[in-house]
Amino acid sequence: MDEEGVRQPSGPPTRKKFFIPLGEDEAPPAGVKPLFKSTWSLPTVEASPQAAPQTYAEYAISGPPGGAGAPHPTGPEPLAGETPNQAPKPGAKSSSIIVSPRQRGNPVLKFVRNVPWEFGDVLPDYVLGQSTCALFLSLRYHNLHPDYIHERLQSLGKSFALRVLLIQVDVKDPQQALKELAKMCILADCTLVLAWSPEEAGRYLETYKAYEQKPADLLMEKLEQDFVSRVTECLTTVKSVNKTDSQTLLTTFGSLEQLMAASREDLALCPGLGPQKARRLFDVLHEPFLKVPR
Repeated sequence: MDEEGVRQPSGPPTRKKFFIPLGEDEAPPAGVKPLFKSTWSLPTVEASPQAAPQTYAEYAISGPPGGAGAPHPTGPEPLAGETPNQAPKPGAKSSSIIVSPRQRGNPVLKFVRNVPWEFGDVLPDYVLGQSTCALFLSLRYHNLHPDYIHERLQSLGKSFALRVLLIQVDVKDPQQALKELAKMCILADCTLVLAWSPEEAGRYLETYKAYEQKPADLLMEKLEQDFVSRVTECLTTVKSVNKTDSQTLLTTFGSLEQLMAASREDLALCPGLGPQKARRLFDVLHEPFLKVPR
């Protein structure tokens, strides 16, 4: 018996048996207690993926609540009961601007009034035609998320022949950011368009859509075919020489031949011309078309 009066069994003490599981499904024998619990059966904690930066449409409405380092939602979801339309693929005709749901709430949409637009499941922000699309970027948003536009351009690829990067300049010192974005557009073969307000950005989107089926000559400058208009167009290419100066020169000398034969002093005597304009015009009229290398 021990000190507490408990009767101890006779003979050598019994050894305790333990079992160490080596496999996930390996069970211990009957009457044997497992020494360790297998960690394979424990639930694994997966690291939550880092939230992607929100779109500018969300950013413009809610604002950055926690600064640049705060987590952002991944993007706007369609409203309850609403399903985005399936947008036409590149090359298909559509009478409307197809807007990506990620642009929902963007103030630019309030100023797209002269052409119809609708939401659709598209990769770019705006599909403006059969081969034209646009990505929208705010410089204020770009300063917070500089990698956003790189990822968008990479995912867009070469799906459209004309890819427009429409930038809203909404910061005080945009020079450095615009310089970097201009280089990026050259490398990505994109057209860079700057707008200083949501209204101006909306007008650009409207114009691209309105001129989708128009011939190129509507965008080209129309030159008059009469002699006076063509000479005036030529003379006004000289710095500081305006249309009034051109009319004065033609009236004074009578012909382009007499004008080219005039001296600096004769040119300076014309009303409103002055010695500086006369010198510039004389140099242009008498310089060779091809400069000989020295």
